[in-house]
Amino acid sequence: METKKIIDEALAEGRRALLEYEAEEIFSNYGIPVSPGRLARNAGEAEAVAGEIGFPVVMKIMSPQIVHKSDAGGVKVGLTRPEDVAAAWDEIMDNAAAYDPSARIKGILVQKMISESGGREVIVGASTDPQFGPVIMFGLGGIFVEVLKDVSFRVAPVSPEEALRQIREIRTIAILDGVRGNGPIDFTALADLISRVSRLMLEQPRVSELDANPILASEDGVRALDARIILA
Repeated sequence: METKKIIDEALAEGRRALLEYEAEEIFSNYGIPVSPGRLARNAGEAEAVAGEIGFPVVMKIMSPQIVHKSDAGGVKVGLTRPEDVAAAWDEIMDNAAAYDPSARIKGILVQKMISESGGREVIVGASTDPQFGPVIMFGLGGIFVEVLKDVSFRVAPVSPEEALRQIREIRTIAILDGVRGNGPIDFTALADLISRVSRLMLEQPRVSELDANPILASEDGVRALDARIILA
């Protein structure tokens, strides 16, 4: 679905926070790599999606009323068989109903579970500053962004060349250059991703903030494992 339509539909429903599958679809529209997956609306669809993208898979509840999916028992990881998917569907739906009986369930996102040896987690975020416009943030991802607060910033537009300089400003760059037998990540692919986030923010003024956290960066490329977009 085109980006404008995704945003229009969310705002028509009174939602500023896009659901993860909507955010990932917008990312894909801008050439930002995400985990393969699709929204399923029943257990049979979930099994079919898992079969198409390949096991193992992750399943996540998609509801505007359930923001913290894990707290609601709405996430299952490491599913390796069709029967696991079917059982996880029932369990997630039961958990969601118990957590918030009034929650509107859009479906369950079934995604390829990606884990690469030597992969490192980074974050790319963006927000709109009243004075400077879209500002792009980069740093180590996962829990590290909160613990280390080792991030760098650029005002959009950010070219791939400028993104490479932004990446190298963090203090912990040695982790991405390669340690303990791990080679350097694909810096070219990461810089391209940052530049694409910059373009998304400039071309979509109704997006007030976003982040991809974590992004799994390895020697073979980069891929966003989670996506969040907030509308103005």
